[in-house]
Amino acid sequence: MFFLHKKDIFDIIDNKDKFYEKIRKGKVLRLKEKMSNIWQSMSITKKIGTFTGMVFLIIALSVLFDIWVVKFSLLDFNRILEDNARSSVLVDAMEEEAQLFETYVRNPTDERATKMEEAFARTKAAIDGLPFDYKLIGETRYAKTWSIRNSYELYEIRRDDVLKMGEDRLDYINKLYDVYDMQTYLQGYTKTLMRYTMEAGSQTYQRMFPGLILVPFAVLAFSSLLLWTMVMLARVMNRTIIIPVMELVKMSKRVADNDFFVADVAVQNKDELGELVRAFNKMKYATGEYILALEEKRKTLDLLHAEELEKVNVEKRLETMKLDLLKSQINPHFLFNTLNVIGGMAMLEGAETTEKMIKALSSLFRYNLKTPDVEVPLSKELKVVRDYLYLQQMRFGNRVSFEIDCQADEESVVVPTFTFQPLVENAIIHGLSPKEEGGRIRIRIWERGKLLHITIADTGVGMTAEQLESLRSGLSQENHTHSGIGLGNIYNRLASMYQGSSIAIYSREQVGTVIVMEIPQKG
Repeated sequence: MFFLHKKDIFDIIDNKDKFYEKIRKGKVLRLKEKMSNIWQSMSITKKIGTFTGMVFLIIALSVLFDIWVVKFSLLDFNRILEDNARSSVLVDAMEEEAQLFETYVRNPTDERATKMEEAFARTKAAIDGLPFDYKLIGETRYAKTWSIRNSYELYEIRRDDVLKMGEDRLDYINKLYDVYDMQTYLQGYTKTLMRYTMEAGSQTYQRMFPGLILVPFAVLAFSSLLLWTMVMLARVMNRTIIIPVMELVKMSKRVADNDFFVADVAVQNKDELGELVRAFNKMKYATGEYILALEEKRKTLDLLHAEELEKVNVEKRLETMKLDLLKSQINPHFLFNTLNVIGGMAMLEGAETTEKMIKALSSLFRYNLKTPDVEVPLSKELKVVRDYLYLQQMRFGNRVSFEIDCQADEESVVVPTFTFQPLVENAIIHGLSPKEEGGRIRIRIWERGKLLHITIADTGVGMTAEQLESLRSGLSQENHTHSGIGLGNIYNRLASMYQGSSIAIYSREQVGTVIVMEIPQKG
């Protein structure tokens, strides 16, 4: 007879469980492999569409779950609180109506009549506001609410009849006490309804409380599920799209570094990305020699370009040397001495105006040609601008007038060299000269704290809004095509020399132009 030991029986059972476990694992692996093949065969458009649809589905499920949570945790409890509040308002309104009615009956006045009518309206509104849906409030509350509605309608008739009666009628007292009794009954009904409502709300709360405790756990579990789903979808998209693209980018960078013999990019995709990778692998080696040839050609062209640049630089240096040579031929001392001689002869001949003009011109030349400093006292700049304006007045006559209002210490305040004269020159050339009647230039200078304020205003032709915007936008450009060399140069020098400086331009057509500068002072 064949017998099995207990150990053999357990081994058979254990092997059977392992056998079924292997079968289950095999089915899962085959399913995963099948799903993977389907996904790999999908086009990128379909993959993105599937991913987007899943995201929208997850968002929709999340919104629906949130709506359910809000309804469960807020709306139902809010309905309980509203029902309790409505029944409480009705109790208070009925008690107030009874009190005001009794007060009015004892001592009727217009004021008490008004308050009593308002109480009647509040009670009526409170009764109309009671929930009266059998499915929502149940049989007991529905019956009590129905009784209150009908009893109050009868009570209103009796109450209004008593108010219209005269006290001299024989049945007045009986009618009045009937109304009092009905008020007492109604107050009892409303309090009973309030008790029913609170009991019903308490029962609903007790019934919902266990579910309310589970809401946070449900939210956590549902959120975790959605998060896990999103992570899995992101991993799938990353594995099938992002990683192949990154591998392709990495290999492309190596190809860009002229390394055309790197290993091929390996992907399992059967979509457009897979085709792109395979085409890249085929093109990589085929274009290697061609790129190397182009690189050699580029190096040759770079050498030629470098030679051309060197030739241009040499020509520029030659031109600079020619210009320096030309400048050196003009001796500034000869110019100053000649102007002084002419000025002396004008003085001997009694030509005072000519002498004054020559001295002003000599001062201008001396300042422009022999001032090496980047900063000078304000007094020197004002001396130069006064000489320049004097010469322009001699040129234009009464068409040009000027005013200089300086409220700063001219000797202690320093400004950049050649700041005022280019701006005043622009004001005369572009502002006053085109205007037939000419105009006026006003220069104001004042200090406020450590900041020097300068305004140069003219009453010339001004600028249109488009011209002003073009001038402002061209200030920071190095070539200063739109802002002018003088103004652009001053703008750049202020920005580089003084931190916190500024220059602004304001203008209106046929009104004039104002330039405002702010220059920080040291010390």
